[in-house]
Amino acid sequence: MRIGILKCGQSPEVLRGELGDYDTMFERLLAGRGFDFATWHVEAMEFPASVHEADGWLLTGSRHGTYEEHAFIPPLEDFIRRAYAAGVPLVGICFGHQIIAQALGGRVEKFPGGWSIGPQDYDFDGETVTLNAWHQDQVVERPQDARVVASSGFCTNAALVYGDRAFTVQAHPEFDDAMIHGLIEHRSDTVPSELVAEALTHMDDAAQSKLIADRIEAFFKAPRTLARGAA
Repeated sequence: MRIGILKCGQSPEVLRGELGDYDTMFERLLAGRGFDFATWHVEAMEFPASVHEADGWLLTGSRHGTYEEHAFIPPLEDFIRRAYAAGVPLVGICFGHQIIAQALGGRVEKFPGGWSIGPQDYDFDGETVTLNAWHQDQVVERPQDARVVASSGFCTNAALVYGDRAFTVQAHPEFDDAMIHGLIEHRSDTVPSELVAEALTHMDDAAQSKLIADRIEAFFKAPRTLARGAA
C-alpha cells in the first residue's frame, strides 16, 4: 500500500541530521507494516498531480498556524477536500489534524489555555494513551462529519474520525523523547518555564506511540470502496 506523506513543515535544522525530518519520523513509526512511502514537500509548494497518486495520505506537523497566510495552505485545503470527496483516506497529525478540520469546515485557533508539551494522557474511547505533544493551536470547533475519539482535560478534540475517510490526532506519536528534549532546547523560548519543567519531570513516562501506529495502520487498511471521480 502506497502512503503519500504531505510534508507541511520540517523539523528544526539543528535536529534534522540526528533525528530526521517529519517524513522519515513517520516512516520509522510505521515501518514493517506493509507500507511504501513517497513524500511531497507541500510547504515548498510541491503537490501531487492527483489525489490518486497514493492509496492514502498522511499530513505532518508544521511550525505554521493553519489560519496564517502562507501560499501552500489554500491549495493544501483544496487537495484535502478533493481526496476526502474521492474517498482516499487521510491521516493528519498535529498541524495535519488541524488543517484537515479547517478544510472540512472546522475552526482552529491559538488556544487561550496556552501550550501543551511533552508526555500527555489522552482518553481514547475509554483507554488512556500517553503521547508526546507540542502545540498551542487546537481544533476548537470540529467539522460536522467529525466524531471525537480522544480528548484530554486540555484538548477536547484530541483525535477525530470522519467515518472511513479521515483519522486525525493532535499529539505527536512520531516524536520520541529525544525530539521533545531537542525542541525544549531549541524551540521553547515562548513556552512558559513551568511547562518546560513539568515536561522534563514526566519525560520518563512511556509514550505509547505504537498504539497510535496500530490505529493508523488499521485505518489505512480498512476495507473501503475508493471513488475515482476526483483528480
